[in-house]
Amino acid sequence: MITISTFEFILLCLATFRFTRLIVFDSITIFLRKPFHEMIEETDEEGQVATYLHIKGDGLKYWIGELLSCYWCVGVWVSIFIVILYLNFPSIVGGVVLIFAIAGVASIIEMIVSRLVD
Repeated sequence: MITISTFEFILLCLATFRFTRLIVFDSITIFLRKPFHEMIEETDEEGQVATYLHIKGDGLKYWIGELLSCYWCVGVWVSIFIVILYLNFPSIVGGVVLIFAIAGVASIIEMIVSRLVD
């Protein structure tokens, strides 16, 4: 049986949250999504611009595009990746997990503050 502390569990959750958002939403990783996604802008009669995600290709390319557009799907794979690495190489991966966990908390705080200010 695998045993981790509550603190480690929380760190892994926060690191998974941040790393998943990095892959699915952040502009710094657009190069990962660009081969599979196209953003289409349409202007309606009132001049409002709406942006839509179009997934490119078919077969495997379409499947990867679908995966990269699904926060929940990427989250599952990221959590598998992080947990396996953490359990096998805790001294190496622990620092990275801590950094992503801290960044995850910072992004949650930023979302809360942004909503309160708006």
